[in-house]
Amino acid sequence: MRVKQGVPLSGWLILDKPKGLGSTQGVSAVKRVLRTHGYAKTKVGHGGTLDPLAQGVLPIALGEATKLAGRMLDSDKIYEFTVQFGAETDTLDTEGPVIATSEMRPTLADVEAVLARFTGPIEQVPPAYSALKVGGQRAYDLARAGAVVELKARAVVIHSLTIGAVEETGPLDTITLVAHVTKGTYIRSLARDIAYALGTCGHVTYLRRLKAGPFMQDQAISLDLLEQSAKGQGLEHLLLPLEAGLDDIPALHLDQTSAQAVRQGRVLSDMPQSSGLYLAKLGCVPVALMEITDGTATVVRGFNLPDVAE
Repeated sequence: MRVKQGVPLSGWLILDKPKGLGSTQGVSAVKRVLRTHGYAKTKVGHGGTLDPLAQGVLPIALGEATKLAGRMLDSDKIYEFTVQFGAETDTLDTEGPVIATSEMRPTLADVEAVLARFTGPIEQVPPAYSALKVGGQRAYDLARAGAVVELKARAVVIHSLTIGAVEETGPLDTITLVAHVTKGTYIRSLARDIAYALGTCGHVTYLRRLKAGPFMQDQAISLDLLEQSAKGQGLEHLLLPLEAGLDDIPALHLDQTSAQAVRQGRVLSDMPQSSGLYLAKLGCVPVALMEITDGTATVVRGFNLPDVAE
C-alpha cells in the first residue's frame, strides 16, 4: 500500500546505475519519479559516487536514511573491472585520448604473479581526472583546461584482488579482475599501476560495482523498474529499511520512557552493554544511533520516524 501523501519515504533504494549516468543524475532520476507519481517531498541522497563510466550498485538514501549517507561513503566496496593492455589514456578509461602505447602483453601467469603486490595496504596516486580538489578546484576541471595536475599518493587497502574468467591463452590483451577495497580507492589508478608492474600500460574499459557497504548487486533495480513500480504497486515494496544500512551495528532496545529521553537528546546512564556504537530501537522502529562509553549512552544521530508504521 502506498504511504500517505504527506508522509515522506525513509529507507534505501539500491539502483543498478547504467553506464553514462552520473551519481547525482541517479539522485535526480529518483526525485523525478517521486515527484511525478505523487509522493510527498522527500530528501534524497546517494551513498557513494560512481563515475559515469561505471555501472552497478548505487545506494540511494531517502528521508531519514540520508543521515546515514556519510557512513555509506566510508564503507568498503567491491568492483569488477577489465583492463585493456597496450594503451594508456589521459583519463585512464575509455573517455580520454591515448597518451602512451606498448607492444608488451602479459600472460595469465604474469598477472597472477604481480597481484600480491597490490593486495593489502598500498599507496596509489589518484587519476588527474578525479573529483579531488587542488587549490580549491576540481582536479578534472584543471586537467580539462590543460593544466598539469599533480596529486599526492594516498594510502588505501585492497582486501582482495582476484582474476575473473579468462578465455584467452598466451599473451593477454585484456584481463578482468575483482577487487574488494576500502574507501578512497581509485580502480583506474589500480589498473594503471598493475599494467606498469607488468611492463606495459593499460586503461579500464569496463567497471561495475558489485557491492557498496552492505548492499549487493542482487538488491539493485534498474531505472526502468523504478519507473514501472512507481506507476503500479508503488515503490514501498522496493524500499529497504533505514537499518539495512547498519547491518554491522548491534541493536539497543529501548522502552517508551527511554525512547522519549533519547529523542530529546538526553543521556542514558548505567547501561549494561559494552562500549561501542548501537542502533537504539523502540520495538522495530529506529530511534537513534548511540555511542555507549563506560555505561553512558549518548546520541550520535537521531531519527525522526513514527512509532507505528502508517
